[in-house]
Amino acid sequence: MVTDPAEGATPGDTSATDGPLFRVDEVGVRFGGLVALDEVSLSVAPGEVHGVIGPNGAGKTTLFNVCCGFVTPSSGTLHWRGEPVRGLRPHRLAQMGIARTLQGVGLFRGLTVLENVMVGADRHHRAGFTSALLALRRSDRDERALRERAHAVLTELGTETYADRLPGSLPYPVQKRVALARALVAEPQMLLLDEPASGLGADDMAELGTRIRGLRDRMAVVLVEHHMDLVMTVCDRITVLDFGRVVAEGTPDQVRDDPAVIDAYLGEEAA
Repeated sequence: MVTDPAEGATPGDTSATDGPLFRVDEVGVRFGGLVALDEVSLSVAPGEVHGVIGPNGAGKTTLFNVCCGFVTPSSGTLHWRGEPVRGLRPHRLAQMGIARTLQGVGLFRGLTVLENVMVGADRHHRAGFTSALLALRRSDRDERALRERAHAVLTELGTETYADRLPGSLPYPVQKRVALARALVAEPQMLLLDEPASGLGADDMAELGTRIRGLRDRMAVVLVEHHMDLVMTVCDRITVLDFGRVVAEGTPDQVRDDPAVIDAYLGEEAA
């Protein structure tokens, strides 16, 4: 009998497995006659920053969506903390100990910055629906605790002064930090980042790189990104996709000099 990985998973506790924290085994995805992923495998160790790169159309976004539960693979398996994951759906991620950011920011325009971050902390919400509906004392205490947790993460990312602002009134780089805060407030074991550097200038990208490296003592990170300078600076290991297949994997130095990687990117430039 396979234990549901969403049950009993305590974020920050990686003691459940001595192997990889997260593993993708020979995953395939087909959309009609199109093969988007073909026997793709990767593993992510606790405290590791693992990059996924490749030219346009390589399958990076599809792989990210498989890891998030947006896309169900046609073949292959996912493992979380040593257990097979079946029927993964986005709403299960938080309780499993996984958080994500998506391309863009995805913030709720009608909520303040603080309220947006509090949404990410929902898995820490102990009071039940009835307590919240009746405004019981336990619910009030719980909401205060969530606000304090959200404020602490905003302070960590230097965005606490924007707590009462609406996201649409903020510069784009600040919105990106708020989106990151919403993911971090869940205190995940693994953070999935989908092109977090998109739309950022050089200074903001450098700050992001420092931030990602600083997360390694708290969680694993899977980074899907186009900006090679950022990937080569922050990642411990890198998986390279091309036409839906893994063409290389290794450290940044190993990947940088791999002929298959050079061919993939030179081919993109020529096209």
